[in-house]
Amino acid sequence: MMQSPDTEFEHDDFEFDTIDEELLVDGRCQQILKQFYLFLQQQGMAAERASELAFSADLYLRDYLIDFGRQNIARPQPGIVTKFAGSWFITHTLDPDFATLERHLTAISELYGFMHRQHLISADELSLVLKEVEQPGFYRQRIDSFLNLTGDGFVAWDAECPVAL
Repeated sequence: MMQSPDTEFEHDDFEFDTIDEELLVDGRCQQILKQFYLFLQQQGMAAERASELAFSADLYLRDYLIDFGRQNIARPQPGIVTKFAGSWFITHTLDPDFATLERHLTAISELYGFMHRQHLISADELSLVLKEVEQPGFYRQRIDSFLNLTGDGFVAWDAECPVAL
């Protein structure tokens, strides 16, 4: 059986203001993702599927929360997943499709469940994340309406779920 590293983090370990602090946080995120990947396999998930979910979780944590949102991954804010799935993913993906987004949402759900088990987020924070993940109809409609935009329709589309944090 694989063993996961015993690295434990505190909420403040994911706060950053300077580029040096951001690089440290990025490294900590990589450690969390490796632990998450191993955890999924320990739970019986095939290595390929665990890798797909860890890759999706990486996009969410490092590209969206850290780089774009400048957010602490251990302090999920209301609306953060909705803005990712309903706007950021769609506008930052060459050919957005619901199947890919669905994988990202599954990864976010699994990751934050893992982070809750690691005492990095509270039950209330996990509930907040899961509530936002569980809106597939809204996210599918957002992708469909984005792909069918014409003229200056983007302004109205964006106003419905702005990407700005």
